[in-house]
Amino acid sequence: MLIGYLKELTGRDMGEDEVKMLNPLVLAYIGDTVYDLLVRTYLIMTKNLTVHNLHNRAINYVSASAQAHTLEDIFERLTDEEKNIIRRGRNTRSGTIPKNADIGEYRHATGFEALLGYLYLTERMDRLMEIGGWILETHR
Repeated sequence: MLIGYLKELTGRDMGEDEVKMLNPLVLAYIGDTVYDLLVRTYLIMTKNLTVHNLHNRAINYVSASAQAHTLEDIFERLTDEEKNIIRRGRNTRSGTIPKNADIGEYRHATGFEALLGYLYLTERMDRLMEIGGWILETHR
């Protein structure tokens, strides 16, 4: 939906090959936002909380530590292609030092976000939502 609108607006269609060539940190950049939107929307739809409490709940999903554990929980259900994208994201040096996570968790979280960004940009929404469903079911 959003991708289709932006394709029309910009006149640009990023094919799968072009998305695969993006720096994994670029994939993680958009994947972070996709995941945050999924989690925030889920919380708003299932909880009647103040904004402060929604934020605190969201941290349980979106912190680097939480993302690293989530990736561990779903890893065996992923395809080899998805695992390769995660590996590329995990192995890319970002040049930043994580504040509230160890470097291993941070790298795994980056790989997780890269996967979500890749699925989003390649418009594999069914697969993105399938993985999102696994994650949300794990945290219930």
